[in-house]
Amino acid sequence: LSVHALPKVPLPPLKQTLDMYLKSMEHLVGKEQFSKTKTIVEKFGARGGAGETLQKKLLERREMTTNWIYDYWLQDMYLTNRVALPVNSNPAMVFPKQAFRDRKDALRFAAHLVTGVLEYKSLIDTQALAVDYARGQLAGTPLCMRQYSRMFTYYRRPGHTADTQIESPAAAAASEPEHIIVACKNQFFVLDIVSNLKRLNEMDILSQLEKIVSMAERSQDSLPPFGLFTSDGRKEWAQARDELIKDPTNRASLALMESCVCVVCLDEPTKLEPSDTNRALLLLHGGGRDMNGGNRWYDKSMQYVVGMDGVCGVLCEHSPFEGIVMVQSSEYLNAKINVSEMCSCVVLIRTRSPSKMARSLSVTDLSPPRRLPWKSNPHIQALLSGSSDRLQRLVANLDMDGYNFKFYGKEFIKKQRMSPDAYIQVALQLAFYRCNGRLVSTYESASIRRFQEGRVDNIRSATPEALAFVKSMTDEKPALSDSERMKRLRDAIKAQTDYTIAAITGMAIDNHLLGLREMAKELKMEQPDIFSDETYRASNQFILSTSQVSTVMEMFCCYGPVVPNGYGACYNPQANHIVFCVSSFRESTETCSAVFTKALEQGLLEIRDLLEHLKKSCCHSSVLSDQIEVDTALTGAPLLSAILAVVLDSPVWSCAYYLCNHV
Repeated sequence: LSVHALPKVPLPPLKQTLDMYLKSMEHLVGKEQFSKTKTIVEKFGARGGAGETLQKKLLERREMTTNWIYDYWLQDMYLTNRVALPVNSNPAMVFPKQAFRDRKDALRFAAHLVTGVLEYKSLIDTQALAVDYARGQLAGTPLCMRQYSRMFTYYRRPGHTADTQIESPAAAAASEPEHIIVACKNQFFVLDIVSNLKRLNEMDILSQLEKIVSMAERSQDSLPPFGLFTSDGRKEWAQARDELIKDPTNRASLALMESCVCVVCLDEPTKLEPSDTNRALLLLHGGGRDMNGGNRWYDKSMQYVVGMDGVCGVLCEHSPFEGIVMVQSSEYLNAKINVSEMCSCVVLIRTRSPSKMARSLSVTDLSPPRRLPWKSNPHIQALLSGSSDRLQRLVANLDMDGYNFKFYGKEFIKKQRMSPDAYIQVALQLAFYRCNGRLVSTYESASIRRFQEGRVDNIRSATPEALAFVKSMTDEKPALSDSERMKRLRDAIKAQTDYTIAAITGMAIDNHLLGLREMAKELKMEQPDIFSDETYRASNQFILSTSQVSTVMEMFCCYGPVVPNGYGACYNPQANHIVFCVSSFRESTETCSAVFTKALEQGLLEIRDLLEHLKKSCCHSSVLSDQIEVDTALTGAPLLSAILAVVLDSPVWSCAYYLCNHV
């Protein structure tokens, strides 16, 4: 499907965006502050005001570009963000736990994985990958596939004020990829995956991985763990890179890093319990310098982790693509690995010497893998030590809770005729309110891939209707009936669903406000007051950052909070359970991941109980109504006897309902 076959991202009407902005923030700031904000917004949107001028320029930009918001959004969301990539920016997909018998078994898995990666890349390069279609709300619409082409070709190079995306020139021109980088024991090796114009087969790759492990074990050849540089803040890494590239050896090694198809990290066992929480932590940051934290290169778009202890997954540099790309490729790879393992079992039954068979199938004369060389000096060593220390602080600070809610899943929610995503979002609001006594600006990513080069906009889940509902379940609970709480729940879910539809159809407010702000900078206009207002600052402090990342297989996604006092909450609704991965920072006195997941569990159970109680009440009411219809011919004392017979077997509220409406 050609990108240009899809419509362009629309530009919402200015008044509509400003009205939605005020509605989304009125209940999240104080009355005095909101009154000030309302005056500022009205001035901005007035005829002849700054907003009108900027809107006109954005309309012109939309006509001249494929996607009017893409460059503004990419710079703001990622490239100008100076925080470290691990935890703060790079999400991870945790694969099912593997039970490797030995190191050879783990390397065999890694070879399966690499083979699958190369096949998947071939599908992308030949445009043979099936087109994605929207699921959930407004399902069936074809989606832009451009993000897939960036999976194996992009690299994020650090800069002092902004990073740069580097596209591998070889990948754009070559029909086959050239090399991958394998990390092992904090060392980096070049594995050529094309030899004599032919792509290596799986047994060749396994043989090369075995050689790499042997080379890495020669401690006398070990080099400093330069991967730690990529775990640092972007400004710090840019400064270190400036020092590195003064030497031609380092420049050449960095060039090979930037042009590789992907990084494969062969991790050492950690002796940690392989719980969901620990596996998530190990994928996100490797456990720090004392474990596998240096066995990463965080700038590369795709990093596959194969731990010798069975902890496996993929870590992504997020700027080239969204989570669905990571999910789709991960589903493909795990399906292939499962099939390969079944085939391997058959082979093992038929032969007593699988290793000899592997060698006999290889007909390629392979050149050995090459260790990436690095040159260091005391200044570079001091910079590396600083990067290492900052990673350790980040590792110690991250508070992660991988939680499997087992009481019900999306099938129960669907039976209530409710959107599972909207339902879970409302439950997240209830959990946050229960922990903090307020709601805050919330981010839920909404795909706008229905449009050319579409990425995401934001669903603002902390709606006024959500606030009314969470209060009905907490502060106002004694004063409200179940039916009133139910009405508020449905109102909250409808508001969430309506906002979701607005977002995925390009009618949300965050991208539009960002475009107006960036256009003012581009025109060198004095910054409009709306963008320096305290309410606008609060609207962009996403204390609750959420995302639904659903999978068919038993995998889950994880990431860190986006602000120091915030939560990251990723969830994967399955048929009969929901997997959550909640993160926060220990240094914040306002957050605790375990407390949040406990409140989340409590809220999900309370919402279920509310629904089931009302359902039972409705059943009682229905039985009562049926019996009264049978007895309508009765009069006088017989009628009273019939009433009492039913009343004595019904809840008190059902009795009152009957007497008020029938007698």
